[in-house]
Amino acid sequence: MDPNATESRTISFVSLGCPKALVDSERILTRLRAEGYAISRNHHGADAVIVNTCGFLDSAKAESLAAIGEALKENGKVIVTGCMGAEPGPILDAFPNISAITGPQDYESVMAAVHRAAPPAPHPFVDLVPPQGVKLTPRHYAYLKISEGCHNSCTFCIIPKLRGDLVSRPAADVLREAEKLVKAGVKELLVVSQDTSAYGQDLRYASSAYDGREVRARFFDLAAELGRFGVWTRLHYVYPYPHVDEVLPLMAEGKILPYLDIPFQHAAPNVLRAMKRPGNVEKVLERIKAWRALVPDLTLRSTFIVGFPGETEEDFQFLLDWLDEAKLDRVGAFKYEPVAGAAANDLGLAPVPPEVQQSRWRRFMEKQQKISFARQKAKVGKRLPVLIDKAFAGGGEGRGKADAPEIDGKIFISSRRPLRVGDIVTVKIDRAEAYDLHGTAV
Repeated sequence: MDPNATESRTISFVSLGCPKALVDSERILTRLRAEGYAISRNHHGADAVIVNTCGFLDSAKAESLAAIGEALKENGKVIVTGCMGAEPGPILDAFPNISAITGPQDYESVMAAVHRAAPPAPHPFVDLVPPQGVKLTPRHYAYLKISEGCHNSCTFCIIPKLRGDLVSRPAADVLREAEKLVKAGVKELLVVSQDTSAYGQDLRYASSAYDGREVRARFFDLAAELGRFGVWTRLHYVYPYPHVDEVLPLMAEGKILPYLDIPFQHAAPNVLRAMKRPGNVEKVLERIKAWRALVPDLTLRSTFIVGFPGETEEDFQFLLDWLDEAKLDRVGAFKYEPVAGAAANDLGLAPVPPEVQQSRWRRFMEKQQKISFARQKAKVGKRLPVLIDKAFAGGGEGRGKADAPEIDGKIFISSRRPLRVGDIVTVKIDRAEAYDLHGTAV
């Protein structure tokens, strides 16, 4: 045995929240592995625990506090980071003996806290870290974060307070990370940020050198460059600016996936004004029609808030009628939940009673489920490329171009030949449900 060898320190890690937070966790884990730390899911016996929190809604804060409490029960050294760490008061009130608290994206402070709690071994094994870094997703897909923060002022949201103003990564940095991921076997890149279509505005669309050419930090340019890698590229959290229209030809040409995740949030003009969201709903419907004329297999996913303060029954019915017109493929709805520090709390609008919120949420979901089912049934008989997520005897599970992992539906596949995770196979769709499809590999 090498007399200079030192036993590795072990860090237990909890990652909560959205895909943007997951990317933060991956970056911290990569730094830990680069310094020779071992990673564990078991708090007991670890040298320290890191909890990456979510602080957007009260329910998310409660989940984060529960995770912190559980970690403290099993391990005395707990480091808290993430969105909830941006306002540490509630954490310290509940757990005054926390080792350290940092805000989101503050990787240096997290590492400094780790060093205090569990000093690293003097001979880290850097070769243990793969070139693409440590990933928390399966090998065949990965989240690609292109910016931090947000410069919008939606009244229901405190993300700019938690994560700061928009800070875009240079295009060359994003593309180099994407290249490493593709070389490591990733078949699908999921582009994420707080506002993907705002990418590069803070940089004034400055160019950076990649692969012998200058690439502008601009939404369209980045999408076009990512389309060169020959893997699925999926765009999430796209605020509906007019220049979003520019990427539709890339979808029509098969360079990026025909998929847009646009959080419309509502349709009634009064509610959108109160939310400080774009309010020209007629123009949005016209754009959706134009998008589908150019890209017939386009999938549109969105999220909506029901029961926002001041929302009337007329406003809500307007939203239901708009859904009938828009015929979105994938939709999620949330009952409005007041967030401490959000501007919506000071608008002076009447809160919607919880029982009315629940009723509207149910009516919304029933309406959208019928729309989604009709969109799904139109795929029966078609042959679709499917990325395999799970394989087992006689078949597997996967996703088509219309399906993002974790949030959209699945395709359940029967197959006479063995399927392999990460392969893209052609599947004939035999049967449809509101969210999932069933088919046979051909």
